[in-house]
Formats: sequence, C-alpha cells, structure tokens
Amino acid sequence: MALLILIGLILVVGGIALIVQGTQSKQGGLRNLGSLAVVVGIVLALISNAFVVVPAGNAGVVFNVFGGVQDNELGEGFHVVLPFLQQVTLYDVRQQELTLSQLTGDQITSRSSEGLEINADATILYQISPTEVAKLHQDIGPSYVDVRIRPEIRSQVRDAIAEFNAAELISTRRQEVSALIETSLQEVLAADNIRVLAVLLRDVRIPASITQAIEEKQAAEQQIQVEENRRQQAEIAAQRLIIEAEGQRDAQIARAEGEAQALELRGNAIRTNPEIIQLEVAERLAPGIQTIMLPSESNFLLDFRGITSP
Repeated sequence: MALLILIGLILVVGGIALIVQGTQSKQGGLRNLGSLAVVVGIVLALISNAFVVVPAGNAGVVFNVFGGVQDNELGEGFHVVLPFLQQVTLYDVRQQELTLSQLTGDQITSRSSEGLEINADATILYQISPTEVAKLHQDIGPSYVDVRIRPEIRSQVRDAIAEFNAAELISTRRQEVSALIETSLQEVLAADNIRVLAVLLRDVRIPASITQAIEEKQAAEQQIQVEENRRQQAEIAAQRLIIEAEGQRDAQIARAEGEAQALELRGNAIRTNPEIIQLEVAERLAPGIQTIMLPSESNFLLDFRGITSP
C-alpha cells in the first residue's frame, strides 16, 4: 500500500510540473498530460487508503468518522475500508513481555512488613484478548501499557511485598509472593480485557547489612540444629546401650532361673531314684571302667580285668 502512495505522489508532483511547463510554453498537450498525471496520482492515493493488511498476530480496530469505534475487529489478512472515512489501528494480540528492573531504570521500590526498603525486578507476561481489542481501544487506547499495565505492576508488587518480612522475601516464600502478585494482577487487569499469563519476580534486593544479619542468624540456627542432632544421636546410643544391658540382664536371669529349675528337678529325681548317682558315676568313668558295681542286695563284685585279659 505504501508503494501505491509513493507512485501517486510521484504522479501528482510530475503532473503539476508538466502543467506548469505547458502553461509557460503554451503547449496544451503538456498541460493535458500533467492534468491526467495528477488525477491518476490522486486516484492511486485514494485506492491505497482503501486497502488494509493486518499482519499475523495482530487485530485491527476500525474507527468510522461518522459512527465511532466499530465493535467488529479486523482479523489477519487483507481488508477494504472507506478511504479517509475509516481509520484502522493495529494491536499486537500475541503474548508480550514487560520487565521493570534496575537495568531499565524502573525498578520497583517497596517496604517489607518490618519497614525495610526492598528493591525488586519483575517481569509480566500478558496478552490482549483478540475479541475485545475494540473495547480496549475505546477505553484506554494504544498507550495501555503505560496507562494501565505498568502502574498496576508497581502497585501490586508493593502491596504483596508489604505482607512479608525481608528474610521471607529472599528465601522461603519468594514463590508465594510471585503467586500473590499474579493473582491480584489477573483480577484488576481482566476488567480491561488484558490477560495476565505469568508474573516472574526476578530479583529481590534488601540492604546489605540486613542480608548479613539474616545470613548470620541462619548460620546460627543451622549450628543449633547440628548440635541438636548430635544430642539426639547420643541419646539414641545411650538408649541402645541400656536396652542391650537390660537384654543381657534378662538373659542371665532367665539362664539362672533355668539352671535353678534344672537343679531342683535333678534333686527331686535323685531323691526318688538314688541309682541315678551310680549311673552318672559309671558314665563319667566309662572310658577306664574296670569293675561293675551291682545293687546292694548282690553279694559279689565282677572283676572285668579277668574277663578282658587274654
């Protein structure tokens, strides 16, 4: 379309030059040719304004001189509009990124719950609703990033940081802060047909003296935890020794009780059957026994040496 406008301008300028030259030289042919060139150039310029191409990932909002902003957006591709009566404004409806950081000179400064100054860098991923671009154009316009998104990011980040202390912001609850900011931004920007896709809390900076104090506190807490673990291990070892000693004591008691019961049973058996003593003696002397002792009512001894000699 820009090419048609350029050609039209060239024809208009050339036509005017031909008209001037023909007038000065009194040549009607040059004047006629110049007039034709001017007309063709104007027509081309008008035609170029009637053609609109919406690039990929964009949506077009049509403003009619007589009717205002039209509700129907123009999708990707080629479109025909009324020259000079309709104007098309293009909006990028793809996923976009906005970063507020120290490098870009617009870091976010806030206060933690204990009143410490906190500097933060944040990135927001957002997208305009393709079917609500006309409403956005009518309510805010093309400068919606500076008018709505950037101020809301600053506001919501400050509010979220104010709910946490400095130690939590740089350690355990940083993801929770990001989630809180994302939820609040989604709620406030949804009314403007802006979808918040993600919020990334890229960096949180606190005063150096506070950072050192937090690190020292964490180191002390870790040392306390180490000592507590050692104490618990010592208690466990002592309990194990006690259990082992009790086990050995119980085993000895059980062994002694068993031996006592065995002796009691043996004593009872001997009292009932005195011959058991003689049997035990015979068993213990079995390897070198030479004589067999018979019961007391027998009146003789049997000499094995005579029996076993050749």
